[in-house]
Amino acid sequence: MSSSSRSSVAAGPRATTAAPGSRGAGNASPRARAVSAFTDLSREVQAAGLMRRRYGRYWTRFGVLVVLLAATGVALVVIGRSWWQLLVAAALAVVLGQVMFLGHDAAHRQIFRSGRWNDWASLVIGDLVAGVSYGWWQHKHSRHHAKPNQVGADPDIVNGRAILFHTQDVPVARSPLRRWFRAHQGWLFFPMLLLEGLNLHISGVKTIFGRGAVKRRPVEIAFITLRLGGYLAVVFWFLPPLMAVAFLAVQLGVFGVYMGAVFAPNHKGMPIIPRDARTDFLERQVRTSRNVRGGRFMAVFMGGLNYQVEHHLFPSMPSANLRAARLVVRRFCAEHDVPYTETSLLRSYGIVVRYLNRVGLAARDPFECPIVEQLRGAR
Repeated sequence: MSSSSRSSVAAGPRATTAAPGSRGAGNASPRARAVSAFTDLSREVQAAGLMRRRYGRYWTRFGVLVVLLAATGVALVVIGRSWWQLLVAAALAVVLGQVMFLGHDAAHRQIFRSGRWNDWASLVIGDLVAGVSYGWWQHKHSRHHAKPNQVGADPDIVNGRAILFHTQDVPVARSPLRRWFRAHQGWLFFPMLLLEGLNLHISGVKTIFGRGAVKRRPVEIAFITLRLGGYLAVVFWFLPPLMAVAFLAVQLGVFGVYMGAVFAPNHKGMPIIPRDARTDFLERQVRTSRNVRGGRFMAVFMGGLNYQVEHHLFPSMPSANLRAARLVVRRFCAEHDVPYTETSLLRSYGIVVRYLNRVGLAARDPFECPIVEQLRGAR
């Protein structure tokens, strides 16, 4: 996502070197050759038409989601005071997850050519429909895309105040309970996702009502207030208090698990880049990302984020084109000896659990980043 309508994490490295085969390319530094390699890949992707907008696909997705949201609203009214409402809550959570994927695409400039249109689409979809602040998520996610899995740069692996520990460079906990938690944090990860839905809403509210810079603060405050306040009013109007609380708990719990189950396989358990390491764009994005197999069904379930390698290389590529881009990127990586990681969804979950447990145990041998090793050997 971008920090303004004119800048976006969709932008890759600037092509400042000659392409392989051109004059002077043979004498270029390893880093310059790497930038040139990505330039070649980008040209191939552009020539294949994979960066073209998919307006029909996106309008169809938007229409389907509006119908599904309306259907859950009708079900809430028709079913009335019955515990069957908990199934409605679960269904609503899944639909809102799909809404978040659509907002994610808009934030990455995938839907419209105009940055302004994408910004407003993200505000409407994220704040007004899903109840998650676009401004908060934009700032966090843009930093992640710039330097994924890099210590001190990627907010998704910051230890600090986070509950989970993502790297081993943290002091050993003194509290027995804390040590036990760290040693088992992998197994506790998915149960903790039950609270992630609530965390997403709270983090957004704290940002837009806080002192940090938010581009369209009045709009976000209005949208979030209307969405969260209106949602709570509707639920407590149609359901008795205890049932309303249960409805909200199920909806937020399933929503959090769904979001975490989609985003966790993308980078957790992949190489961690040291704080002061300098790596080229292509190697960094490919080596720290993991694809999930499963074809079209998995693409729908994960909103296209199962093609994480391609998404990180070309963030502004419409998600519907990522499947075709995978063939191009896999071949290109094989030709340039860049490791390309792809596995099943269940296996990726196993990797995440084992990795978090290993980090929590604070093994003596730190994880050595293969990217850094390769660059050291090239000097």
